[in-house]
Amino acid sequence: MLKRSALMYALLVSVMSPSAPAADLVSIYREAQTADAVYAGARASYLAGQEKLPQGLAGILPAVTLSAGTQYNDRDLQFRGPPNTASGTTRYNSNSVNVTATQPLFRFQNWITYEQAKNQVSQAEAAFLQVSQDLIVRVAQAYFDVLLAENNVALAAAQKMAFAEQLAQAKRNFEVGTATITDANDAQARHDLAVSQEISAQNDLEIKKQTLRQITGRIPPELAKLSSRFTPALPNPNNMDNWVEQASVSSLQVRGAQAAADIASQEVSKNRGGHLPTLDAVASYVDSGQGAGTLSGPGFDNTTKYIGLQLALPLYQGGLVNSKVREALANEEKSKQDLENTKRTVALNTRAAFLGVTNGAAQIKALETALVSSQSSLDSTKLGQEVGVRTQVDVLNSTQQLISTRRDYAQAIYAYAINVLKLKAAAGTLTEDDLAYVNSWLEK
Repeated sequence: MLKRSALMYALLVSVMSPSAPAADLVSIYREAQTADAVYAGARASYLAGQEKLPQGLAGILPAVTLSAGTQYNDRDLQFRGPPNTASGTTRYNSNSVNVTATQPLFRFQNWITYEQAKNQVSQAEAAFLQVSQDLIVRVAQAYFDVLLAENNVALAAAQKMAFAEQLAQAKRNFEVGTATITDANDAQARHDLAVSQEISAQNDLEIKKQTLRQITGRIPPELAKLSSRFTPALPNPNNMDNWVEQASVSSLQVRGAQAAADIASQEVSKNRGGHLPTLDAVASYVDSGQGAGTLSGPGFDNTTKYIGLQLALPLYQGGLVNSKVREALANEEKSKQDLENTKRTVALNTRAAFLGVTNGAAQIKALETALVSSQSSLDSTKLGQEVGVRTQVDVLNSTQQLISTRRDYAQAIYAYAINVLKLKAAAGTLTEDDLAYVNSWLEK
């Protein structure tokens, strides 16, 4: 156990800066919550979605309007009567104030809109929570991608150095006649390829750092590395069907698709309601007045109050309502199929993540054994070369095999860590506590 832990630590912990504490998963996640544009956009969409409820409620609450007006009148009046009939021009002001209140008593479509608003709020919440979970996974993915890329750079450098030593030895042996030009050329080719692979690894590291910058807005000078105390564990419960069942209930993708399907079904009812009458209670208060004028008389003030019911019955709208119903029925069917597809996709992703954790744990253990074997093989091959029973090509092959096994080992560990989070996300139960759990695997 101690040997395995020491080996893992040697492979995965690169040079760390002593001047400042390394950023870990939780601190990077905190930065991403304030810097990531995708998360910020989802938060804005969530806030916008919350407004659907008061908007829907407004359709069943009273509406009160106030209108007022004033006008100056210049009236020229000429009568066609006897000569003594008063005619002429009169000027006066007229004013009015009108307050009207309308309370919907029966508006079926408004009530459906209100019920839809509840589902729209639920849909917005599910979408935001899903983006929140995705942020955890994206942060972890970007974080471990950087660590893996750093590991690959270190391995590429180690491989180049090992091949450089073999190249130098091949040249010396060729000069003294104990090796052929073929051995020297083969060592040169391996070394040149190692140089190219190191450049490629450095390029990949820079890309991975820029991906992390996209989420956090900066590139941390140092990231905390995996601790030697890390030991992979199987899922709890260690049963795929249990996780799939949990996902069918808790998945945020399913929750959002279910809300969309409910909204589509309600849209059918709302459009069918276009055939129904509407009934409102209406109350009004009107205060108007007119100034005195030569021809208009001494002026007046008028106050009118009324309360009543207003019924409207749609008789024919050119087939619009029936067309909208057919459209809504088609959209309802689409939403049902989308929901079914979402359920299947979630189940598939859950199974894939579960296998990623279980097989990942087994793969890590297998690669630990392979690392020991590869190192022993290289040591034996070098010894065999010294006594003349192994060739330089054998040493180069063994070295390359060890480097490849180390690379696969690091990749398996980081893939396992990501799948632990993806499994929780697929089941809809991923929280910051899960991120903190993975963060506990890092060297403090």
